[in-house]
Amino acid sequence: MDIRKVTTTEVLPIRHLVLWPNKSLSFCEVEEDSSATHYGAFVDGNLICVASIYINGHEARLRKFATLPEYQGQGIGSKVIQKVVCDLKLANVNYFWCDARTSALPFYEKFGLRVEGEEFQKSDVSYFKMSVSWVQELQT
Repeated sequence: MDIRKVTTTEVLPIRHLVLWPNKSLSFCEVEEDSSATHYGAFVDGNLICVASIYINGHEARLRKFATLPEYQGQGIGSKVIQKVVCDLKLANVNYFWCDARTSALPFYEKFGLRVEGEEFQKSDVSYFKMSVSWVQELQT
């Protein structure tokens, strides 16, 4: 498996297929996609998992994280998130968050994210905001 940065054009079909198959492809676009960092996981040269990161100062948001159904449950998404977290820490990002589908809470908890606030709905799907802060150790 190879994890590398990809383009918005590359991530859209997987976002559409996995997250919102009953919506239009344009529904899967995010206004800030042009300035986001998009990650893709490839198996045998095929893109099978995508994650988009939107950085604002020392804060980063994960959006539109999707793995093709036939590759789910194999640890591929976990490896993508591990790569994202490593890159964010190197970039001095100290707050990482996402709107997590309620069904995915245990997945995100593995990476230290915790629920913030109450459950909410987007397009008839239940979500919780989840986040993690990394405190930079000061050299004395």
